[in-house]
Amino acid sequence: MHAVDAFKRPGTRVYSGARRAPARRSRVSRKPKLSDEDFAALYQAKGPGAVSDVLGCSIRHVHTLRQEVENRLGIRLMAPNTSIKEDPLPPSEARIEIDDFTDGVVLVGSDAHYWPGYKSTAHRAFVKFAKDLKPDIIVLNGDVLDAPSISRHPPIGWEDAPTLDREIELVQERLGEIAANAGRAQLIWPLGNHDARFNTRLAMAAPEYRNVEGTRLVHHFPEWRPCWSVAIGGVNGAIIKHRFKGGIHATHNNTLWGGRSIVTGHLHSLKVTPFTDYNGTRFGVDCGTLAYPGGPQFRYTEDNPLNWRSGFVVLTWRKGRLLWPEIVAVADEKAGEVEWRGSLITV
Repeated sequence: MHAVDAFKRPGTRVYSGARRAPARRSRVSRKPKLSDEDFAALYQAKGPGAVSDVLGCSIRHVHTLRQEVENRLGIRLMAPNTSIKEDPLPPSEARIEIDDFTDGVVLVGSDAHYWPGYKSTAHRAFVKFAKDLKPDIIVLNGDVLDAPSISRHPPIGWEDAPTLDREIELVQERLGEIAANAGRAQLIWPLGNHDARFNTRLAMAAPEYRNVEGTRLVHHFPEWRPCWSVAIGGVNGAIIKHRFKGGIHATHNNTLWGGRSIVTGHLHSLKVTPFTDYNGTRFGVDCGTLAYPGGPQFRYTEDNPLNWRSGFVVLTWRKGRLLWPEIVAVADEKAGEVEWRGSLITV
């Protein structure tokens, strides 16, 4: 065997005494030190420069890797616009404090993901309860919008998703139905991750439009106060926000780590988890979803069984104390029935 032949065949051992020169690795061929998920998280949080520093490769190669990761994960990675320093909500709107709330009712619905062509049983019930219970505060706890057209996730085939303008019109109509039956209730909207897509997409794609009327979601819903969280009833009350901890034990961990009763959405599970320690009993609450879990907005679940429940939550304060949270659960979507205090109500 000639040494030349050995060099032509990678991995062939050289017996003639000639030694194969060690291959020089170019920076372009260097193996990434990040998993696809870590690469995606770092790229979207810090941009290609940060990825380049971690991997020790050129920016150009980072973009090559980005395309490979996008193909493997089936998502589109977008670098942050580092010129955008402003939070989606000004600090004055980040939390709404209602400390002097000692007696009254708060109606909390979440994750409506409103979609054209269908009005869910939970939404119709929410409108009815807004009228009948005469709550002092009504909270839509995030993900009122679904916003698939501006999602970072690719479409599912040729799905017929609503355009953003059609979706805004629909949400205005649905929220108008709630407001029309709300009496004097305060209307509050903690933003969810789907809602935040509206501001985020514009801030990243067209930062020059900052402060132009219509470029923030709140401009289209002036009756509703935006926030990240609303604190009701002081330290012995509750924090209502779209999400905190994740996983099957989220409600337990929310109140454990939050130190207060925490009312969240996001996971669509509709449940109440009590937690008792030396300070007494507080609650972790999941508001479920105002949407129908079998609706077209959830086609991404691929028709898998979903541990989701449609409904909403009623919170009652008496003498400064939050009583045990009550659930309004959809019993039969087709029949338009919900369960409430041992009765079936048709809406």
